[in-house]
Amino acid sequence: MPVVKITDNLSVSDQPEPAIFGDFAEQGFAVVVNARPDGEEPGQPGNIAEAAAAWSAGLNYAFIPVTGPTITAADIRAFQKALSDAGAPVLAHCKSGTRALTLYALGEVRDGRMKREDVESFGRNFGFDLSGAARWLEREDARVPRVEGFYDARTGSIQYVVSDPVTKACAIIDPVLDFDEKSGATATVSADAILDHVRGEGLEVEWILDTHPHADHFSAASYLKEKTGAPTAIGAHVVDVQRLWKDIYNLPEFAADGSQWDRLFEDGDTFRIGGMEGRVLFSPGHTLASITYVIGDAAFINDTLFMPDSGTARADFPGGNAQLLWTSIQRILALPDETRLFTGHDYQPEGRNAKWESTVGEQKRANPHIAGMSEADFIVAREARDRTLPMPKLILHALQVNMSGGRLPEPEDNGRRYLKFPLNALEGAAW
Repeated sequence: MPVVKITDNLSVSDQPEPAIFGDFAEQGFAVVVNARPDGEEPGQPGNIAEAAAAWSAGLNYAFIPVTGPTITAADIRAFQKALSDAGAPVLAHCKSGTRALTLYALGEVRDGRMKREDVESFGRNFGFDLSGAARWLEREDARVPRVEGFYDARTGSIQYVVSDPVTKACAIIDPVLDFDEKSGATATVSADAILDHVRGEGLEVEWILDTHPHADHFSAASYLKEKTGAPTAIGAHVVDVQRLWKDIYNLPEFAADGSQWDRLFEDGDTFRIGGMEGRVLFSPGHTLASITYVIGDAAFINDTLFMPDSGTARADFPGGNAQLLWTSIQRILALPDETRLFTGHDYQPEGRNAKWESTVGEQKRANPHIAGMSEADFIVAREARDRTLPMPKLILHALQVNMSGGRLPEPEDNGRRYLKFPLNALEGAAW
């Protein structure tokens, strides 16, 4: 099996057999990166076998499965992180080595270490055709808006900065306020990283948007409004969520009128980010208030759909409904097939890298909760699965904050803030 040395820290190859992973360790490699999705051809070893062989040989292992047409910025970033974290030579492979080298070359271009016009000649120098990488760069240049995702590993959440490349205006979508339920500590590390990105790119924040009141992380909308002055917004049906949870928390004085945000969006409403128009799709099912933001060729679909290998969101939270979720998904899938879909969560199935971008076409073809499913079949399958799922560990912490627009409870007379935590409020939830 030929191994092609690209740099002192990276070599690429075609598909290796797990039996020779011990040879890689003897040759000085520290990490094997598998850039090949499972099931591409009969007899392919696959992720589980490769991971076991790597650990047995004393190698670290990363699973970054891609196909040429579906490479995203998240995959490029994951490949770069695997290289930077290794501290020693890395062996990266796919079926032929081309995709592994493509991920490397695209990272070099994105970071300014390689000129895009040199990508194909760079590949030819090593015997690889990187014309696909050149086409990827052309496609990315044509896409509006620009989208940068920030993955929060603690909660599996993705936060977005969505910007107009012409005016440099941007919106921040679904920002996370850090919270440690063990100590009760809060922090703004994630939100500050977004602000650092905004400053570094010379962007102006025009909106801070939430897709729904989240059940698994605190929203940083209030903090970011304080820092940027930008208005906050959420779907108008947040008042239904507020009324429901106001009773659950027994907060009779709570204003369940949506006044905690600067704007409440109705289905079909439009708004502007610089020269771009955004519009709102009401997308209930996961929650009573979920909305989708459609901006240019991108749609921010919150927790309706996950990546194609991960299915769809649950619909068993208070106010959730599987039939409404199916209807919302169909509205999203009615967008053009090339529409980029940005999900709200990723839980890295099979240990793969975190991903958050797909397309309508990919979801129709590859999401097992959708492809070949009828509405009735979906509802039966979704409700059966939901009965097995424990509640998110932060749901009772997060909703009290998020139905207030990300504001923490006011300090009490001793200067401390307290969350109110109802017992036995979610009857029938799986343990």
